[in-house]
Amino acid sequence: MAPSLPSKLIAEFVGTYLLIFTVGCNVLGNTGTWAGVSIACVLMVSIYALGGVSGANFNPAVTFALFLTKAVDGTKMVAYMVTQVIAGILAGVTYTFVYGASIDLGPSLIPEGVPGYDGKSRFSWMCVAAVEILYTFMLCFVVLRVATSKSFPKQSEYFGLAIGFVIVAGGFAAGGVSGGAFNPAVAIGLDVSSAGQGMEWCLGYALFEFIGAGIAAFAHMLVEDDKIVSSEGGRQFISEFLGTYYLVLTVGLNVLLGGPCGALSIAAALMCMIYALGDVSGAHFNPAVTVAIVLTGKAPADRKSVV
Repeated sequence: MAPSLPSKLIAEFVGTYLLIFTVGCNVLGNTGTWAGVSIACVLMVSIYALGGVSGANFNPAVTFALFLTKAVDGTKMVAYMVTQVIAGILAGVTYTFVYGASIDLGPSLIPEGVPGYDGKSRFSWMCVAAVEILYTFMLCFVVLRVATSKSFPKQSEYFGLAIGFVIVAGGFAAGGVSGGAFNPAVAIGLDVSSAGQGMEWCLGYALFEFIGAGIAAFAHMLVEDDKIVSSEGGRQFISEFLGTYYLVLTVGLNVLLGGPCGALSIAAALMCMIYALGDVSGAHFNPAVTVAIVLTGKAPADRKSVV
């Protein structure tokens, strides 16, 4: 028997609450290097535990992307989003009570060695917008590819790993710019719990994240629907462009910002995009890989190439 809507909403509440409570505890507890892994793991565990009930969105941006691709209807979208935001606010209240402190959402301080560093300046709105849009795109795109694609193997169990480790990729790469929310429920939950310090950022973050979700839905349809891009080669080129772009973007951000786990973040970005796009283009994302595959006769030299 399929779960009822109330059961799904309870699952969404629990998963979102655990995710945002873990974010708060890691930040306020100064766990440092392993915060991104901790947050990614609680997301992954919750996906495996509750995915069979609600689909394990735990993020209004993900729900919006699923709505745009017609994986959920409007009524469920609204119910999920309201539940996720309430869970985020209550999680924020909980970690504030536990630690006696809250998290002020907003741009991070520019670190030493990055242009503009003076010890007190923060990244601009445009920088925050860029990383929140790009890594929310990555998160929603991976969800769509590994959980809703018609080519998704029904018996596969890698979906939770692929989705969860987007947080490892983006958290270490972009966390030094925006804090790495990638989730309107996170942004709103953190901002409401720190209302005394100002609440001017959460709506901006949420807007950027919904933009990323909308673009992700469009990109998913480009590589999924042969009625939109009829050429198999065209879908493969889009796939190789996206995977290579996110690999190199994650490398660059980790190097420039001095991320504490650069190698892990870069590996996570590569892994997630391979899971997301391997069925489309083979997920080379590297001219050297493509050359090796062509030389061994595993792919024709005139079609499989890296953009």
